[in-house]
Amino acid sequence: MNWTDPFLISLAVLLLCMFLALIRVLLGPTAPDRVVALDTINTMVVAAMLVFGAAYREIIYIDVAIVYAVLSFITTLYVAKYLEGGSL
Repeated sequence: MNWTDPFLISLAVLLLCMFLALIRVLLGPTAPDRVVALDTINTMVVAAMLVFGAAYREIIYIDVAIVYAVLSFITTLYVAKYLEGGSL
């Protein structure tokens, strides 16, 4: 890939944003802050998989991104319920 390729630039920006969200996970003052940061990282991972799939024109990355997004959403719901104090 070329350094001026839009897909590579998009992936680099996503990786930078993931790094910034990881800092929030490590330094977040409260548990909900950390959960939101993890959910943000999960969303950016899905976006990176979509960009990667588009760059290489492979459908399998799109399928994996959809499954990962659904599992990430369900996990976030369970963690939010746990932090709220409810039973699982």
